[in-house]
Amino acid sequence: MTEDDKLVDEVSDLGNRLLQARRSIERRFVGQHEVVEQVLAAILAGGHALLVGQPGLGKTMLVDTLATVLGLEDARIQFTPDLMPADILGSEVLDMAGDGRREFRFVEGPVFTQLLMADEINRASPRTQSALLQAMQEGQVTIGGAHRPLGRPFHVLATQNPIEQEGTYPLPEAQLDRFLLQVDVDYPDRETERAILLATTGIEEAAPHAVLDAEGLIAAQALIRRMPVGETVVNAILDLVRALRPGPDSADWIAETLSWGPGPRAAQALMLVTRARAVLNGRFAPTLDDVDAMAAPVLRHRMALSFGARARGETTEAVIARIRDAQFRQAA
Repeated sequence: MTEDDKLVDEVSDLGNRLLQARRSIERRFVGQHEVVEQVLAAILAGGHALLVGQPGLGKTMLVDTLATVLGLEDARIQFTPDLMPADILGSEVLDMAGDGRREFRFVEGPVFTQLLMADEINRASPRTQSALLQAMQEGQVTIGGAHRPLGRPFHVLATQNPIEQEGTYPLPEAQLDRFLLQVDVDYPDRETERAILLATTGIEEAAPHAVLDAEGLIAAQALIRRMPVGETVVNAILDLVRALRPGPDSADWIAETLSWGPGPRAAQALMLVTRARAVLNGRFAPTLDDVDAMAAPVLRHRMALSFGARARGETTEAVIARIRDAQFRQAA
């Protein structure tokens, strides 16, 4: 068997297991097919996801279900205005031994896990939000001069209320860029809401079951990185990301509309999640459809509208769609 044949078999096997995972998740998190797909793609790509939506849309239940289905240790932090960095990372406490000696002992915070749910992350102060930066980027934290590794794998799934609500703080741009995807969770349509009512208000509620474990997920993430990507997809990713950066080479309307655009990390993220989405949909290599589907979740939080564009009521999603549609028409 050649290396290519072996890769095809491994991708096919992973695709079947992920199909089981999606079915298990969607029995409990009803009707949000794209949301489940995007969050799974973020985890398969080895990254973190920011779930944005009004309270009561099931974001917390989704994270809890994912922990069970993926077989990961999980922890939850409820972000509040008085939350301190030590409440997330942990702290050193002074202990007295039986012989009277005193020594410091480190007490781990909830960040020492595999799947961390940061609930309502934008209700904490920017200082506390920033405590997650090193953990999200490096998979370790530095406390008391010592580097302390986190769980493997380590993923943060954060929920965020709309920033227009009272008592919320915008996330720092540096932290937003650490999230591989921003997943928007919208209100369900009527038929979906009907299915939710019937599925969640009876005597019994569908229970998820484990499909993967930590070692299996790490192997899946390594496999995603081995998948081939065609030149057409690579060029589409580069063209899309670079077209959204204001500068001398950008279109005039982009320079007027955006204050800043996505950096190289955005192209890396888009490359990874297009591969992950391909596997989730039973394909052995990503296509332009995968780029099209994942462009907005990857890019919407990595760019900022100018003051004039905000005053005109424009949105980052509309800017992405305009560039994407123009490029895809040229490709066709």
